[in-house]
Amino acid sequence: METNHKILFQNANNLHQIKDNSIALMITSPPYPMIEMWDGMFSEQNSEIKEALNNKDGSNAFELMNQELDKVWNEVYRVLIPGGIACINIGDATRTIGGNFQLFSSSTRIMNHCLKAGFNALPKILWKKTTNAPNKFMGSGMLPPGAYVTLEHEYILILRKGGKREFTKPHEKKNRQESAFFWEERNIWFTDIWEGLNGVIQKLNDEKIRGRSAAYPFELAYRLINMFSVKGDTVLDPYFGTGTTMLSAMASARNSIGVEIDSNFKDTIIDRTKAIIDYANAINKKRIQQHLEFVKKREAEKGPLKYNHEKYDFKVMTRQDNSLILHDLVSCEQTSDNEFKVNYASNSKEVNGSVTMSSRESNRETSINKREFLEVSQIEQKAGRLNASSLHNFF
Repeated sequence: METNHKILFQNANNLHQIKDNSIALMITSPPYPMIEMWDGMFSEQNSEIKEALNNKDGSNAFELMNQELDKVWNEVYRVLIPGGIACINIGDATRTIGGNFQLFSSSTRIMNHCLKAGFNALPKILWKKTTNAPNKFMGSGMLPPGAYVTLEHEYILILRKGGKREFTKPHEKKNRQESAFFWEERNIWFTDIWEGLNGVIQKLNDEKIRGRSAAYPFELAYRLINMFSVKGDTVLDPYFGTGTTMLSAMASARNSIGVEIDSNFKDTIIDRTKAIIDYANAINKKRIQQHLEFVKKREAEKGPLKYNHEKYDFKVMTRQDNSLILHDLVSCEQTSDNEFKVNYASNSKEVNGSVTMSSRESNRETSINKREFLEVSQIEQKAGRLNASSLHNFF
């Protein structure tokens, strides 16, 4: 199995290189309107934005910034396949303009435009971010009514182009079944509040990009890719940054296209691909390890599970997760200046060449072929090489 990954260094408001109806999933986190670190980038695209900010006209600046984003959402709608999904990670902003403190709700503005563009809204996710800073409070401290509620969450807007995606051909159905996730993963992933996924603190040495990176965690993109696409699909990220979406696609056996206006990110993106093989395979191991721990606990509490996995020698909860296959990465090769190719292990009977669950053992313990699971500390070390957050509570 092979996947291909391409980076386009250009503005995402015109994706003429990408055909209509060719992308299965879009995941991105755009520049947030009215967050000061993005003022310069927005102003470069429309000089009227800088003028509005200088004139202390926050409402106009906010609208003009969103109009630049609108162009990208229109392109996303064009390139998505019927039934394709768009996931937009966005946070609202608070800012004082002309002495007036107020909220600028980007999540509402983006949703309204996407509905006008033709998208159907699906239930969104509230990403609750951990904030422990003692100075996080805004306004007049403990004196009413001038204190303000702090924003400690972001949204993941989930939109669909048209109706439900259809899988009609036998090979499509088979691939969908092999792209399944575990029952217990579904119960966590498909809740509308996500906690424990901390934002990534980028360790960027390049001064040119340090102030222009706001990457979401690897786990966030990885979950969304496995939730809303199947193996072999192409995932698009029009605000590519340091390439987190591409790395998550590589780990999930999906193709990807990333669009990034700032070519200064290139070296960082390439460096991050150098760790993806070990990192992705460690994630596969961790998923299996957590599943085996779930099975052991579940059977101790409620008795034996009914279903055996079709290819791996362990139990699963339902028929739908007894066909899933996790593919080890074998190689990641840079094939041209801005393109990469990933190859995967062909023997689907082995998860990382390692895991079996022996139904013959009365104590339901795990037996390991070939090599042991990585310890959490080893996985975290690999995570650090990708500037990703800890995998200790990955799911």
